[in-house]
Amino acid sequence: MKAMILAAGRGERMRPLTDHLPKPLLRIGDRSLIEHHIARLVSAGIQDIVINHAWLGELIERMLGNGERYGCRLHYSAEGATGLETAGGIARALPLLGEEPFWVINGDVWTDYVIDRHKNLPTSMLAHLVLVSNPPQHPSGDFGLAHGLVLPHADQQWTFSGIGLYHPALFANVPAGVAKLAPLLRQAMHNRQVSGEIFTGMWADIGTPERLADANADWSRGTN
Repeated sequence: MKAMILAAGRGERMRPLTDHLPKPLLRIGDRSLIEHHIARLVSAGIQDIVINHAWLGELIERMLGNGERYGCRLHYSAEGATGLETAGGIARALPLLGEEPFWVINGDVWTDYVIDRHKNLPTSMLAHLVLVSNPPQHPSGDFGLAHGLVLPHADQQWTFSGIGLYHPALFANVPAGVAKLAPLLRQAMHNRQVSGEIFTGMWADIGTPERLADANADWSRGTN
């Protein structure tokens, strides 16, 4: 099984920290955020990892190299200066990801969710999403969940964690260029093709300098 780390965001809310450094290279504790993701994927037994990049992406390649020192093989999908949004970026990287389901994780989340390299999608499913409780900055959530299926709307809404298992067929008809993920997911939900789970462990969207500082404080206290 392969995995992809989404690392193409500009990180506007992180400025000025991201003026000269891509957000995935910001540090939590003893290593960069993206290195934490790589370590967790390798510990799960995933050795082929695709990383997309845009803003200052050459720094990501220069720092991480081919992945040998992390015990994996890193493959890069460059998107130019501005990026292609999530679905566009994944669609562009499909030749590197192969024909089997693959995990995707946002490069700017901080979590102890354990990726299962043996997990597969039933033949009727195009995606499996990991959902979490709504954080203060996103109180309305994204999707509902009922009987293992993710719904576009429900009385109880959950936040999409940025962690998902996808079948390549979900992106088969995405045209080259910029494309968002949410419309694809909502169409698949309408067809009852998206399963999901609730994760109650540690998770945070490291989207602002304040949240980055909080994550580092937790690291210093030994709580992560």
